[in-house]
Amino acid sequence: MRRRIPVLTSTTLIAALVATAVIAGTAGVASANGHTGETEGRTKNVIYLLGDGMGRTHVTAARERYYGSDGKLAMETLPSQGFISTYAVEKLSGQPGAKNFQPNPVTDSASAATAWSSGVKTYNAALGVDATGTVMPTIMELAKKAGLRTGNVSTAEVTDATPAGQMSHALARGCQGPVYSDAACQDLAITGKALPTSDIRVTPIADQIARNGTADVILGGGLGRFDAADETALKDQGYTVLGSPTSQRIATKADLASAQGQKVFGLFNRGNLTIEKAKQDNPSSVQAQEPTLPEMTSKALELLTQKGTTKDQGSSKGFYLQIEGALIDKRSHANDAAQTLGEMKAFDDAVKVAKEFAAKDGNTLVIVTADHECAGFNIIEKGTFTNAEAATPPANVDSGNTANNSSPTRPRNLVDPTRSTGIINGSGAANPKNFAPATFRIPSDPAGVVDGSPEAGLWLTYLSGNHTGADVPVYASGPGSDQVQGTIDNIALFDIVGHALRITK
Repeated sequence: MRRRIPVLTSTTLIAALVATAVIAGTAGVASANGHTGETEGRTKNVIYLLGDGMGRTHVTAARERYYGSDGKLAMETLPSQGFISTYAVEKLSGQPGAKNFQPNPVTDSASAATAWSSGVKTYNAALGVDATGTVMPTIMELAKKAGLRTGNVSTAEVTDATPAGQMSHALARGCQGPVYSDAACQDLAITGKALPTSDIRVTPIADQIARNGTADVILGGGLGRFDAADETALKDQGYTVLGSPTSQRIATKADLASAQGQKVFGLFNRGNLTIEKAKQDNPSSVQAQEPTLPEMTSKALELLTQKGTTKDQGSSKGFYLQIEGALIDKRSHANDAAQTLGEMKAFDDAVKVAKEFAAKDGNTLVIVTADHECAGFNIIEKGTFTNAEAATPPANVDSGNTANNSSPTRPRNLVDPTRSTGIINGSGAANPKNFAPATFRIPSDPAGVVDGSPEAGLWLTYLSGNHTGADVPVYASGPGSDQVQGTIDNIALFDIVGHALRITK
């Protein structure tokens, strides 16, 4: 089925959402000009960088791999550091502190995105709604209403959970479009009955993004989610559309480099963007023409800070920009350490771009964190093995994108009968090549040591093919960054960002 919705201006939609939030007594909203008091000392810009699936070990492994034990990733040089708890809640649960509060220790990306973007705990798969299905305004919507510029960048489809969490409201994250089913969009456990198709919560996410104008700059993947009607809606709102949803012509890094305008919509793959390792291994491929995450970050900052042609289009009020390194999670699901590390490096290079911008600007809050940890990533002692019960790698959840459809190689594994109690992840226990540690050369290794060899200094394993409930790291710099030190919950990020920009009370 396909459905079209009327074009909703961002002003009309956001005003309705703000009213809903105020009536519900949840997220407080600042006045229409974005201020709750004196403006002196206000953080002008916020850059929120999200490494999807990035746990503490992902950070450590990437540091060891690329910079050595005595080095640091760019994110690790940010002065404020702490941890984020990430749990979700069950459907129809109350919020923390309520009598009917029912936590779920392991979140998905949708409920985590709702936590920091809307400031409420919700159930897995929900976007922009609380655990009872009530629509909640997002930080990006509030920033837009306050007159700030807004941007949303991802290496996933822009209809995927993390970017969609800022620009849409859905009972089920799978309601992406353009083809949909009631089963993909409705949730009778929440609503009790099927909602009319005019309800935003069952409107495909692509339809919402193409019409609500929440983000001025949208860069990522997912062209296959949009069609001709979406392209018309985008152009009617003044977007420069790179590529074409109508013809399904994907945009390229050359298109991005030459893009201009206050509002830019550019999608560089019909699905998720291509993993960096695949592009490096195949430099002449079509996928190699996709921009990297650091390149998209640089361009988004350029577009968001350019001087506008009208009073309300300029950069004088500042901006809110979300940047997601999505494929860290997707390659961790596939238990492919080499590709995971490559995506960590690309994400950290984007952090470096943001850090350098903030250093020059002097009034930008930079926050780097994750939505959850993925796959129980571990650094193990050289020559050991701790995942004897795992048999075959879990399914590649991104296999629909041929560029990401790879099979990790894990030689040298011998199942340890003294520690193994049976098959956990699938068949193949008798195959000695399944789930061996992945080994990688580190800077201090002697010359001649190569990836995959027993002599390589970094040994990595996974414990799961899915998310875990581990706390995730957070790093920050700039005004207000002291609030992320220690251990905080992910819903606290809504208030930290909202207060910094003076768009929440």
